[in-house]
Amino acid sequence: VQLQASGGGSVQAGGSLRLSCAASGENLRFYAFGWYRQGPGDQRDVVATISAGGSTNYADSVKGRFTISRDNAKNTVYLEMNSLKPEDTAVYYCKGTWSSNRFYWGQGTLVTVSS
Repeated sequence: VQLQASGGGSVQAGGSLRLSCAASGENLRFYAFGWYRQGPGDQRDVVATISAGGSTNYADSVKGRFTISRDNAKNTVYLEMNSLKPEDTAVYYCKGTWSSNRFYWGQGTLVTVSS
């Protein structure tokens, strides 16, 4: 299984980006997915998660601004990010989880938000 994250870039505060996480090698419709981020010198923190059934959860810092979604037909998970703030600057990673000992990380995609 490979996860390919894309969509990062540089935007000004208030702008928007959409991240994509495309999976290959297996149909991942029964997997839960999450987006995580890691800023400079920070630990990797969860941003948003979506279950196999489509239930979503968000970190308090992004509620109302970010939306996670999935398209099982395309084996792809998205993170729509609106009203971006400089503190959203980080490397964003996607993770697909089957169980506690079966999960996969995508490579990171850098998001830079300037004030």
